Amino acid sequence: MRSIIIIIFILIGAGLKSYSQSDSLFHFEKNYTGSVADFTVDNLGNMYLLYQNGQLKKLQPNGDSAAVFNNVRKYGKVYSVDVTNPLKVLLYYKDFETIVTLDRFLNVRSTLDLRQQNFQQVKAVGQSYDNNIWIFDEMESKLKRIADDGRLIDQSNDFRSVFDSMPSPETIIDQDKSVYLYDPLKGVYIFDYYGGFKSRIPFTGWTDFKVINHALVGRDGKFLYRYDEGSLQLQQYPLPAFMNAAVKIVIAPGLLYVLRDGAIMVYSYK
Repeated sequence: MRSIIIIIFILIGAGLKSYSQSDSLFHFEKNYTGSVADFTVDNLGNMYLLYQNGQLKKLQPNGDSAAVFNNVRKYGKVYSVDVTNPLKVLLYYKDFETIVTLDRFLNVRSTLDLRQQNFQQVKAVGQSYDNNIWIFDEMESKLKRIADDGRLIDQSNDFRSVFDSMPSPETIIDQDKSVYLYDPLKGVYIFDYYGGFKSRIPFTGWTDFKVINHALVGRDGKFLYRYDEGSLQLQQYPLPAFMNAAVKIVIAPGLLYVLRDGAIMVYSYK
């Protein structure tokens, strides 16, 4: 019987194979309860749980608590948590246009009010390859790279001079020597590290957008998608039944994390 577990190997770059819709080869390991509103996982396997009461908790791969940040709601609702660099956690509060940087123990390293730096209507932020920060400034229609203190390092051309229709990205990912901006209504916009536009791929309506080994990954309510930039091929796979109602899914080597009903269910696979 062909196994659905091949989907996971696809996402981590192990190749493409077909599979059945049985999820029997997933082994339930544990779950995390307590009204989890959002979560993410870094490349070391640490989990970051954002609870509905505003607490951010870091868990080690074995489930032990490593750190807690209780002042999450100081600037309102967290829009995004970026753990691309486990030593530098970025919390972005879009309503207040404020970035709070935490260290690996979730202690505050710095707080940056983007409005005080004359950056207006910043829709999305993300870690940059050189340990700085990418932002998309909708007011000026530019992708910018800034330092922790708000100093402008580099920026793109005005998007209005490049595109007929302005993108409004919700996600910025720095990966594989490119910067990916994802707008669920318009698709993926790819730039180089100097803000130069490279290409646009019109994949819309995706959630849990990621870039893994030069492949774009996402899902909608029915399918899981993988697009290989090298071969220009798009594959789609029916979601297993237990993923259908998921609020968020994170896939990592050997483990699958599924958030639904306020709890995170962790499955192992081989």
